[in-house]
Amino acid sequence: MTLRSATREAVTSARLIVVKVGSSSLTTAEGGLDPARLDALVDAVAARRAAGSQVVLVSSGAIAAGLAPMGIPRRPRDLATQQAAASVGQLVLGHAYVASFARYSLTVGQVLLTADDVVRRSHYRNAQRTLSRLLALGIVPVVNENDTVATEEIRFGDNDRLAALVAHLIGADALVLLSDVDALYDGDPRRGAARRIDEVADASDVDGVVAGATGASGLGTGGMASKLAAARLASAAGIPVLLASSAHAPEALTSAGVGTAFASAGRRLSARRFWLAYAAESAGRLVLDDGAVAAVVVRRRSLLAAGITSTSGDFGLGDVVELADSTGKVVARGVVNFDSTELPALIGHSTHHLPNDQRREVVHADDLVPLRHH
Repeated sequence: MTLRSATREAVTSARLIVVKVGSSSLTTAEGGLDPARLDALVDAVAARRAAGSQVVLVSSGAIAAGLAPMGIPRRPRDLATQQAAASVGQLVLGHAYVASFARYSLTVGQVLLTADDVVRRSHYRNAQRTLSRLLALGIVPVVNENDTVATEEIRFGDNDRLAALVAHLIGADALVLLSDVDALYDGDPRRGAARRIDEVADASDVDGVVAGATGASGLGTGGMASKLAAARLASAAGIPVLLASSAHAPEALTSAGVGTAFASAGRRLSARRFWLAYAAESAGRLVLDDGAVAAVVVRRRSLLAAGITSTSGDFGLGDVVELADSTGKVVARGVVNFDSTELPALIGHSTHHLPNDQRREVVHADDLVPLRHH
């Protein structure tokens, strides 16, 4: 059955598209790359290119690709061995992509990113420029998390979130997440009856969805939970998303008549506001009273000291902080104008009661992004 919707039409007509593929879609259960699977993916990407679209490929698989050459039977748990496997696997994976895309006379460029490259504003712009230039030169960028140097503190945790961030970074028209699952279900389809969800228009469509934390093969780190989170992130930023099986890549990249489609929610955020909302690292948290929450979220006003009830974290002037309501739910993020040693003495006080040099907004409206909750 071919499914049609406005979201699927948007994926089909996208001029610039990000395609993410997981480790389990490129490797065998024993470890090592599966050349037939990789070639099939490249066939689908090349066909989309030939149809006139630009494609950025976000590919997992480096660690898994490094296991067989190293004689390691399963994905290592310790970070040092993962980094070693990635250093071997990146070359194996890169060589495989170069050879496979060469069948279509397409050149590949590898882009390795750490969380730092997206968290830091200057790095974010650098990554943006690099990807844009590769696309302008007709090269297919293959993006991966730089597992060789990533640490537990700075890693994305999965390439699904990385793909969503890259999609906004380059102004993509659509994001396609390919994995070993053919669609989103409200439970694990391998464990009995589970309802397939074809279209996600808003939050209510995924209420009650129980998403697993790891991939079916055990080779990846993503799982359905990270795909659902990435799809929500991208759709909240104005990018339509298609979640499908890598086995259905040809259909996903032509008719988009497979898998689960996530409608984009509202207008696309500017690069800076998206960075503030989703990419920047939070250095602390400010808890607001109900009046301040309404002012910030509904009326889009600046946050003043009078509306803050408590602070936590070690932040400096210019850092990004989370703004939470009295229940602890994060309702916005923004750039703070005081440091964590100065602010506690000011909270709860009206601006005109503060010393002249402290009569400023805690977070200015121009540096504040309310978060859409799905």
